[in-house]
Amino acid sequence: MQDFAPTNVPAHVAIIMDGNGRWANARGLPRTMGHRKGVEAVRGAVKTAAELGIGYLTLFAFSSENWSRPEDEVSDLMGLLKAFIRRDLADLHRENVRIRVIGDRANLSSDILPLLIEAEETTIANTGITLVIAFNYGARDELARAMRRLGEEIAAGRLCPEDITADRITAVLDTAGIPDPDLILRTSGEERLSNFLLWQGAYSELLFVPELWPDFTRETFVAAIEKYASRERRFGGLLQRTLAVGS
Repeated sequence: MQDFAPTNVPAHVAIIMDGNGRWANARGLPRTMGHRKGVEAVRGAVKTAAELGIGYLTLFAFSSENWSRPEDEVSDLMGLLKAFIRRDLADLHRENVRIRVIGDRANLSSDILPLLIEAEETTIANTGITLVIAFNYGARDELARAMRRLGEEIAAGRLCPEDITADRITAVLDTAGIPDPDLILRTSGEERLSNFLLWQGAYSELLFVPELWPDFTRETFVAAIEKYASRERRFGGLLQRTLAVGS
């Protein structure tokens, strides 16, 4: 991968980390063991993304629909999130990683929200890769919250309906200030977006790989970036290749 020119590498990769439960089931293990193994894959993905020169890595950690899972599984997922932040925050900060959290923060428990805020505030001045954690996130919910904010602006007389543009909507989304993902990748072979970055992914390249998330290695990541680099991106217009200048 070292011979990749910077223009070969997407500025922003978003990953739907799927398959933890199936990984565990295939080995006769509790689903919680799959989630724990998945945390190790997260660490590897962040490291690989930084080494490849990817500027933003968004990970779909917990969706707004995941609360419907069995209570013990949700509890374990919350425990893993807390453990990850407590254990890895210092290392991420030392490695110049900036953390952003997207998703609905209303009604989050008092032991989760402060940790998310701490992760953001501790790393806010870092200038390396930005790790975006999508927690309690759903794209439709995000859009609904954004529309409510714009509606409040209109009701207060601070905004006219005709002033609502695509850029104005983008500015009130959870991802404001973050570039749209160039590549959305999903593991486990499933081929759907599952309510993930629907607005931001309008022109993203989509890639679905068969590996379950706990089996997502550096080699898998590099292979995905190589496939991305061979794609032709048009954005509704003329050809724009992802290949390096001069290739």
